[in-house]
Amino acid sequence: QVQLVESGGGLVQAGGSLRLSCAASGSIFSINAWGWYRQAPGKQRELVATIISSGGWTNYADFVKRRFTISRDNAKNTLYLQMNSLEPEDTAVYFCKAREFRPSREYWGQGTQVTVSS
Repeated sequence: QVQLVESGGGLVQAGGSLRLSCAASGSIFSINAWGWYRQAPGKQRELVATIISSGGWTNYADFVKRRFTISRDNAKNTLYLQMNSLEPEDTAVYFCKAREFRPSREYWGQGTQVTVSS
């Protein structure tokens, strides 16, 4: 089992920055990939960025447009999402996800609210 706790959300003006954190505990050694997702009101949850545990390969959604950076501090067992140049369209609940490939399992955090005002 893996437990995930997000933090760092809040209210920010357009053009501002936030850094989200996701503290992980439990059987972290089994996790192959980490990701950030978001869900805006009335919309489906969507992928924001992912990072592979081995090698650190990253992938971003097109709408990120090089504004966001995903990273992981293995010593602190924490996943980060640095968000710059925030736009009102970035307003959503942001979730952290950890995934095992074999067997296929995934774990979710409870989410943290990000609100960007215009």
